[in-house]
Amino acid sequence: MQTQLQPGSRDVARAAIEISMSRTREEELLLKRTLALEGVKTAAVDFGGEFVPSIVKIVERAVVAARREALIGESHLEEGGVAGAAREALNQITPKALGMNVGGKIGVARYQDHVAVSVFFGIGLGHLDEICVGLGHRAI
Repeated sequence: MQTQLQPGSRDVARAAIEISMSRTREEELLLKRTLALEGVKTAAVDFGGEFVPSIVKIVERAVVAARREALIGESHLEEGGVAGAAREALNQITPKALGMNVGGKIGVARYQDHVAVSVFFGIGLGHLDEICVGLGHRAI
């Protein structure tokens, strides 16, 4: 008989990426329920706009979504963990996104002290998008 392993940082990162890549609200809710059965809490929020002026808004949306879905409380430690992971995710896509518009979804996942934030964005204009994923992880 196999024993179920508890999710770790890789599983939480995978969950954040998966939730950020969900195509529809229905797919997002199904994935959310499936991950919850494993004890992984998730949140997602759509985003679009000019990248540089939106960096603060993206970080704020990640924190607000995490709070709204009860992934974190209102402590500085938990909010800072999500904000730091979101900043790390954004740092990974900044070279491609500078001066461009972005649109896509922010995914947040948490299991115990692991929290991960994924940004899955199209970068560019119209149908000429470059696709990118950024991922940040923190222990809180």
